[in-house]
Amino acid sequence: MTTGNWDKEVDVLVVGSGAGGMLSALVAAKNHADVLIVEKAELWGGTSATSGAGIWIPGSDVAKAAGFEDNLDDAFTYLRHLSADNVPDANIRSYVTNAGPMLRWLMGNTDVQYLAFPYPDYHAENPGGSPTGFRTHMPMPIDGKKLGNDVRSLRYASPAASLFGYLNWHFDETYSILYRSKGWQMLLAKSLARYWLDLPFRFTSGKDRRLTLGNALTGGLRMALNRQNVPLWLESPLEELIREDGRVVGALIRHDGKILKIKAKKGVILAAGGFDKNQQMRDENAPLYQTALYSGGVTSNTGDSIRAGQALGAKTLNMQSAWAAPVFYVPGEDRGRLSTIERALPGCIMVNQSGKRFLNEAASYHVVGQIMAKQEKEYGNASPSWMVFDHRYRHNYPMGPLYPLMPDWMHNGAVRSILKKGRTIEELAQKMGVDPKALGDTVRSFNQHAENGEDPEFQRGQAAYDKMYGDPRQAPNPCLRPLDQGPFYAIPIYPGDIGTNGGLLTDDKARVLGNDGQPIGGLYAVGNNAASAMGESYPGAGVTIGPAMTFGYIAARDMLGVND
Repeated sequence: MTTGNWDKEVDVLVVGSGAGGMLSALVAAKNHADVLIVEKAELWGGTSATSGAGIWIPGSDVAKAAGFEDNLDDAFTYLRHLSADNVPDANIRSYVTNAGPMLRWLMGNTDVQYLAFPYPDYHAENPGGSPTGFRTHMPMPIDGKKLGNDVRSLRYASPAASLFGYLNWHFDETYSILYRSKGWQMLLAKSLARYWLDLPFRFTSGKDRRLTLGNALTGGLRMALNRQNVPLWLESPLEELIREDGRVVGALIRHDGKILKIKAKKGVILAAGGFDKNQQMRDENAPLYQTALYSGGVTSNTGDSIRAGQALGAKTLNMQSAWAAPVFYVPGEDRGRLSTIERALPGCIMVNQSGKRFLNEAASYHVVGQIMAKQEKEYGNASPSWMVFDHRYRHNYPMGPLYPLMPDWMHNGAVRSILKKGRTIEELAQKMGVDPKALGDTVRSFNQHAENGEDPEFQRGQAAYDKMYGDPRQAPNPCLRPLDQGPFYAIPIYPGDIGTNGGLLTDDKARVLGNDGQPIGGLYAVGNNAASAMGESYPGAGVTIGPAMTFGYIAARDMLGVND
């Protein structure tokens, strides 16, 4: 389109307000650039705000201080082995090299503070993997009162990452309450009291101003941006990128009912997520992950920025790929709820519609999601599958939208509508629509081996990652015990995802590449806007947001010529 007659001019335009976009904006602002962030939705924070906000950072100062001496060559070897062959070595190496400096910069320039966590790599047994963890980092809580009114428009945590659907809690607190460690009642009481006594804010917003996980990360970034006076426009979608002489020089942004021409003198950074909620794009590109409704991504992730790049001749990569995951779906909700810890805890199994186990339930959610999607494509019997568990499990642990501290009748009607219950396994099977004999045989076979802490069919509980979410009180295998205490329960679980991860092809500096393989001047992409350096793999907790932030850091510095 023609240029000139600009409605607004800035140095850097960032499209999207997730962690990658906000960090890139902050890096640019700290380097004296005039920056504008535009967000399509009425809430800011993107999928990052709803996430656990773990970041996978090899060789960090934080990990070293915790006593973990990492080796970046090992980290590269680990990622290279798992990633798709079509992902360039340079992109993986760039991530590994810059992740640590990015985290150092983040913690030195914002209120966001991270701790290295003893979280094993998802495939720790592979060359370069870490079975002891400390590459995954988790954010510390932040006081949201520092955000002022901006906290009201922060995208709230996913129900899968909050207690009772409204209470923010930290990773360590999850374990304390889950395993009933000493003092857990007081911890829960204090958390509830802090939320309910935050008046009148609670009545006017319903939110918890103690920010944890994804809310802590995005909230802390927004605080730092506010100190730099960086504006963030809500309900301001990207309409079109503007190119002049082969270089992107700005964009058309719909804002306050008008289409504005925004000039970006240094360039544009696309950070607006994938195409999780665009059913047409999913049908065209990712037939293995079929249903947009089951994606855990936010509803505004419809691939607008990816299509805008394609319109300029940008090349894409691995558009069939997604961050696969098993998800629970509660009728009426706009996205699936990621299943993480439930599947590894003792006293449950997952079966297909034939009443048979078909995987290691305790494997990483990406692996489980991939297997479920492939099972559904080949046999048509895994969407939904069923999580089956007994009374002892129901009493002690959460299962998706079910809370152990709440009896069945206290859950809302939508949750109760998907819960099946039977006095016996055979009665439960009838309510599930599954062959009673098949499910009965499956449970009896599982129980026989689980009594001894063994799973000869799928080796559940043997890998370091499996044990991460098991119950350490259960011996000899923290992931296994028989289902032997009725009544018995089942809840459907679906092959889904937490976002697509194929997108615009970028180089090691996050520059978008054209179909000729050359960078399109002035255009960068990070996060799920770009094809992931992980390919179709999921090496460890935090390989979604970790690269998004790292390449956001790289993009802003490259755009502004910062080399120190």
